[in-house]
Amino acid sequence: MGSLSNCVYHIDILGTRQSPMTICRSLFTPRSTSSESSSRRVAWILLCASLLLWTPSIASAKSKHPRAPRPEPELKILDLKVSPNPYTISSGSLQFSASIKLPKELNGATLLEVSSFITSPSKNSLRFLTARTALEPHQASTNGGPPPQISVVLTWDGLDHKKIPSVAGLHQFEVRAKLLANGEKGPRTQMVAWPKRGTVEVK
Repeated sequence: MGSLSNCVYHIDILGTRQSPMTICRSLFTPRSTSSESSSRRVAWILLCASLLLWTPSIASAKSKHPRAPRPEPELKILDLKVSPNPYTISSGSLQFSASIKLPKELNGATLLEVSSFITSPSKNSLRFLTARTALEPHQASTNGGPPPQISVVLTWDGLDHKKIPSVAGLHQFEVRAKLLANGEKGPRTQMVAWPKRGTVEVK
């Protein structure tokens, strides 16, 4: 009967959602009965320690708030066309035609770099394409007109990084655009557009 009342005592404490510290204090409070075994007291002390470690993790989890989504950069890939799709290597080249919207202010950027990364289904074959276009300062922010758009075409000959014809299958690609400004150690990235991803079937 003594062990049962002891269990009920601790269950009632947990049911009222008292803090683990309250439970721990009850364990170390001298009792009038001496029938409680030392092993049972050790078991409750271990339970108390686990509750003390578990409670802060719950509090930290509740304190985390979801982050607000990042705003889209002013540099944007408005449209991307891949032609032909499906693509037969022996028929010629594949073209990635991208329409890029520039920001209202270039802020010293002098180059627009558009690149495409192509990977085979096995990920063992890949190809990186890139093109850079020189930029001139524009007055879109002062005369109220829209910022200019630039069309860039990347051409793939169907060869991988080893200059070997790529294998047949569904290839994945990712097209990126970024603004570069001249720095002391060469061009440095100033703004990056959100990428465009897709697939192209190679025969």
